[in-house]
Amino acid sequence: MSSETLAPAKLVIPWRTRLAIAVLSVVTDMTRRSDGTINRCFLNLLDFKSSPSPEKPVHSVFSSDITVDTTRNLWFRLYNPENSGVDDGGPASLPVLIFFHGGGFSFLSAASRSYDAVCRRLAHQIPAVVLSVNYRLTPEHRYPCQYDDGFDVLEFVDKNEANGSLPPEADLSKCFLVGDSAGGNLAHHVAVRACRVGFQNVKVIGLVSIQPYFGGQDRTKSELQLVGYPFVSVERTDWCWKVFLPDGSDRDHHAVNVSGPNAENISDLDFPDTIVFVCGLDPLQDWHRRYYEWLRRSGKEATLIEYSNMFHAFYIFPDLPESSRLFSEVKEFVDKRLSRL
Repeated sequence: MSSETLAPAKLVIPWRTRLAIAVLSVVTDMTRRSDGTINRCFLNLLDFKSSPSPEKPVHSVFSSDITVDTTRNLWFRLYNPENSGVDDGGPASLPVLIFFHGGGFSFLSAASRSYDAVCRRLAHQIPAVVLSVNYRLTPEHRYPCQYDDGFDVLEFVDKNEANGSLPPEADLSKCFLVGDSAGGNLAHHVAVRACRVGFQNVKVIGLVSIQPYFGGQDRTKSELQLVGYPFVSVERTDWCWKVFLPDGSDRDHHAVNVSGPNAENISDLDFPDTIVFVCGLDPLQDWHRRYYEWLRRSGKEATLIEYSNMFHAFYIFPDLPESSRLFSEVKEFVDKRLSRL
């Protein structure tokens, strides 16, 4: 990658989006403590939540919260499009998207307003049944709790322990794992586990990886040169990795550096087709490209989609044209994968 690709560029975004980015950045920095803890009470006050809408659809999508395990507050928000097409000559079934939110494994939830809006857009636009997983957060719950939670939701659904809560049109043989940032990391590792264990009803046929949160001991060119862009910085990511990893581990741990010296061998796995989104103003972009290249070297089907003038987590802002484009790209990927069944 040339140095010109990484040269600082002027970020042209609407003022409302710029203000929201500034507020989110300040909130996360204020709640992170130097001793590796988070002021969770203060953070929860500023993390605005959306309630489920089981009786009245919001933006043409119903939603409800389904409990998986009360002892660890593991649950998922279920999104079901109002007009699925089942009753009007449309498809007899809908794909199921298992969604994992971002936030460095430390912030946000399935109920956070921004991710509630994202999942409604996915459910309505594809259309699909979406399960947004509320996994445990660090530093209170370190690796591998997040991966355990993600996998256990798939197992819960596979065993039909949702007790009929899933709509009848939800087709578990057409499952996609979707995640952005930390959720993209989580989706990858859950996919690996799913391939190794296998399920009776759930079949993961696609992986949507939106700017996945990966890293390593070495600093990449993009990490060093792209300074001052929204959300991601070396200092922030180092803090998040430190409170995520087991004591004594470094960033070449296979959970972080998935394509690095301690990478798991996935060449013998029936790994799902993957689409990776990378942005030219994201300091993590080199890790996204390495992930894509590693998938290809491992013999897996992978596609790389680039947004040269966008930043990390841009797609949670609906006023950006590129946000709409990303949702269209995801729909195209899902439709293409389903057409091959």
